[in-house]
Amino acid sequence: MANGQNNQPQNNKGQQEQDVHQLLKIKREKLAALQEAGKDPFQITKYDVTAHSRDIKENFEQMEGQVVSAAGRIMQKRVMGKASFCNIQDLKGDIQCYVAKDSLGEEPYADFKKYDVGDIVGVTGEVFKTKTGEISIHASKVTLLTKSLQILPEKYHGLTNTDIRYRQRYTDLIMNEEVKETFVKRSKIISAIRRYLDEQGFMEVETPMLVSNAGGAAARPFETHFNALDEDVKLRISLELYLKRLIVGGLERVYEIGRVFRNEGLDTRHNPEFTLMELYQAYTDYNGMMDLTENMFRYVAQEVCGTTTVPYGEHSIDLGKPFERLTMIEAVKKYTGIDFDQVADTEAAKKLADEKEVHYEERHSKGDILNLFFEEFVEEHLVQPTFVMDHPVEISPLTKRKPDKPDYVERFELFITGREMCNAYSELNDPIDQRERFKAQEAALAAGDEEANTTDEDFLNALEIGMPPTGGIGYGIDRLVMLLTNSPAIRDVLLFPTMKSLDKKTSDSVKPEKKEVAGEGKRSKVSREQALELLKKYNKESFHIQHALTVEGVMRWYAKELGYGEEEEFWGITGLLHDIDFELYPEEHCKKAPELLREAGVGEDMIYAVCSHGYGICSEEEPKLEMEKVLFAADELTGLIWSCALMRPSKSVTDMEVKSLKKKFKDKRFAAGCSREIISQGAEMLGWELDDLFDKTIQAMRSCEADVAEAMEKDS
Repeated sequence: MANGQNNQPQNNKGQQEQDVHQLLKIKREKLAALQEAGKDPFQITKYDVTAHSRDIKENFEQMEGQVVSAAGRIMQKRVMGKASFCNIQDLKGDIQCYVAKDSLGEEPYADFKKYDVGDIVGVTGEVFKTKTGEISIHASKVTLLTKSLQILPEKYHGLTNTDIRYRQRYTDLIMNEEVKETFVKRSKIISAIRRYLDEQGFMEVETPMLVSNAGGAAARPFETHFNALDEDVKLRISLELYLKRLIVGGLERVYEIGRVFRNEGLDTRHNPEFTLMELYQAYTDYNGMMDLTENMFRYVAQEVCGTTTVPYGEHSIDLGKPFERLTMIEAVKKYTGIDFDQVADTEAAKKLADEKEVHYEERHSKGDILNLFFEEFVEEHLVQPTFVMDHPVEISPLTKRKPDKPDYVERFELFITGREMCNAYSELNDPIDQRERFKAQEAALAAGDEEANTTDEDFLNALEIGMPPTGGIGYGIDRLVMLLTNSPAIRDVLLFPTMKSLDKKTSDSVKPEKKEVAGEGKRSKVSREQALELLKKYNKESFHIQHALTVEGVMRWYAKELGYGEEEEFWGITGLLHDIDFELYPEEHCKKAPELLREAGVGEDMIYAVCSHGYGICSEEEPKLEMEKVLFAADELTGLIWSCALMRPSKSVTDMEVKSLKKKFKDKRFAAGCSREIISQGAEMLGWELDDLFDKTIQAMRSCEADVAEAMEKDS
């Protein structure tokens, strides 16, 4: 490319940045002028709202001609001489306002013309219908309540970047109406649960979040230090043990809806803090809990959605018909043909696991392996509501054994859309048996199981005082909200999901030093526009373009996730250009690339990074920087993930989970061209577990999938 061409995109980018800076400067100047004129909007303390947008529209016949006061954010504004229109958005929707100089007065109208999209205003006026039939407010007074000093995303495209959406939920709620509806529905779901349980005679209670012994679930707790007592404490991982203490105390039906905290990974179903509902009922068992759960799910769906048949992804979930009930042994037999009742012992179970390529640990017994088979071969098939009952005792330390089958317990999990929605027991109330279970958990902890429980002596003391036969249920509110709002990921139903800090650096808080490369100092200055043009110069097949755009998006996500946000552009463009030579020069892959890139003025730092992704295959350039290691690992993995996505009904990564990818990873016949060795080598380079690499890369592909699809559609 000629130098003149090279400069143009950069100039455009610089111009855009200058324009944004100028717009922000103008907003502050407008505020200063208002303050100088004695019209500071931030001195206004209240505004009496008499009607919301939806109320006006739904009750137009009764409200036509009435004077109302509405308030909201200006989302559109059209100034046309002596008369203008604006649309204001409130909690319930939006409504058009007709603002005329004759109705407002000359000075107020002049002020209105200076208001910006994003400003919050109060509008008083008469309800009417325009000639085009749009229900509107004919403004007699417009009051600026808040001056917006930032710029909202462009309305047509909205806010689609998932990272920004989750970090700036306030902007997401403004720009995406469906997001607001999700969280309104979430509130209604929790209210419906409370109504149902209150009507069943349950009492809502609150129990401690800071505990000395975090038990009740298989999870690693967060730990902190309480200075006042000079003691280490933990954040609760469950509500169970304290609620059971209340059953001992004679409160026969109790429930709690509260936050719990588990020091575990992030994926589509997991967030380290989430909302759990647990209830306990004296004098019943897990069969009673099954009936209660089924009725509760049906009730909440009807109350919130107006139907018991709800869409989820490609499925239609029927909560109205009786839920299927299977034992875990029956479920495994149904989907694998293996009857664990006929498996003699742990040795035989391990032999079966070896034959079926089910990974287990040496400490695992027959019951553990049954559960592994269930997770591997059954869970994904349980789309419609299914109760899976009678779990092995090894994975159920707080549950009553079945009297006729003591290796199993009276426990069930409810599965919908292949996901666990609920966990319930006939609660163990034998203090002697409970102590032995705790001992087994202590042994598991000593053997390396970081999620095992420790002995809770106070809880054992409560059991020794005596707990009646009791049934208990626990389920994640967030997963129920996901189901009833058709949301693919838990972050979509959490107002403020856990996110990595944008300024977080590497684990030792020091960024790796830049290595010496040939031509160091020739830092890459190529713009994204130049890089895309260069890519398309040497690549015409849509497959190669799509792969390049995907890897670009993945690398941008990783840059932000790993604390290299200021280098996002470099990471992204490297990803975009990494296969620059592959379509035309497949036999010279990573060897032809330096020539093509240097001709285009790409710096040596980026050239080295591009070539390093072929290390050990077609290049001798070893990945040394974290960015290069990520590219090496993620490039190959994106191909496998995309192949896996195409096999799903959704044809998307939005609903893909790590366990599905692991199955395909183990099947060497599937997408055989995607090297498992390279992916594993990449994880090792980074010092990550494979599951961690899988999870992160799925998230990365999810973040850019829509943008890649849009770009490909434009090019088609």
